Amino acid sequence: MSEEDPTRRRPDPGAGSDVPASGAPGSGRPEPGRSGSGRAGSGQSGSGDARSDRGGADRSGSSRAGVDPRPDSARAGSRDSQADRSRSGRVGSGGARPGRGGSTRSSSERSSGERVVSDRARRTTRTRSRRRDPRRGKIIRRRIVALVVVFGTLGLLYGVYFTPLLGVRSVEVLGTKDLTKPQVLDAAAVPSGNPMLTIDLAAIRDRVAALNRVASVNVSRSWPATVRIDVAERVAVGVIKTPGGAHLIDHTAKDFATVPSAPAGLPELQLTSSAITDPTAVAVVQVLMAVPDKIRAEVLSVSAKSPNSVVLALSAGRQVRWGGTADSPRKAAVLAALMSQPGKVYDVSSPQLATISNP
Repeated sequence: MSEEDPTRRRPDPGAGSDVPASGAPGSGRPEPGRSGSGRAGSGQSGSGDARSDRGGADRSGSSRAGVDPRPDSARAGSRDSQADRSRSGRVGSGGARPGRGGSTRSSSERSSGERVVSDRARRTTRTRSRRRDPRRGKIIRRRIVALVVVFGTLGLLYGVYFTPLLGVRSVEVLGTKDLTKPQVLDAAAVPSGNPMLTIDLAAIRDRVAALNRVASVNVSRSWPATVRIDVAERVAVGVIKTPGGAHLIDHTAKDFATVPSAPAGLPELQLTSSAITDPTAVAVVQVLMAVPDKIRAEVLSVSAKSPNSVVLALSAGRQVRWGGTADSPRKAAVLAALMSQPGKVYDVSSPQLATISNP
């Protein structure tokens, strides 16, 4: 029986064995490391041919079925190498840097690093947006201006109310005739140096109004540091002569001053009392004030025994019987018409029945 070359023999299609042929996996040649020739005895040659035939059948069958014809160990090694390559590829794609000895960062470290980078990016973006937003700058400037205004106002109020920054430095007195300025200043008693806003103007007015000669007074602030006092003095309309001097009477029947002698041009009020509460004195003064100005200049004296019996003595021995204070405006008009006629006594106590007589 002649020997055949195992490499030239075609595999038996019907043979299927999992036992590979000797030599390298997947090859039909003998293993290079073994001793001996390919031409062995008939038994060995037959067994080798059988194994070769089975290996070829396995390879052809695996190729037809789409199965890897390599042994299990080779296939396992190939899968391991592919897993290693995919892991290394994922690490490289995730941005992990090979460390010393080929080690990479863990997933937790990568996630924390990504969060830090993301937070920094957000903060940077937020900062840039704030810097670029013009409305934020306007809001900040408005708040600063508001704070400056508030604190400035508080400081000004404190300086005005509680410090002598705007304190009283002078007092101005106006409208005096018979009164002197020292008399008004002494009565006003304005505290010098006190803050202007804390000055009690009403109290100053009351103190000045207490002076007998003062008919009315107005007190005001004249900024920055002056208190102004405007005085209106009483005007005498008559005089009551007494041994102690002449008492000046104003239009309210108030005796506001006493002088050594009666001023010229004032009529004498022949009264026993000069109190403004005396009805007779009040009636006399009211009648005197109701007489027309042209006739009043000729009045020498006014007398009355009661509020309804007022008599005015005029120059040239003439006399006006006025009566009471009722219908004084009408009586004044009738008297002005009667005075155009000659006579000595003009009676207007009854305006509708006015008379002129020459006793």
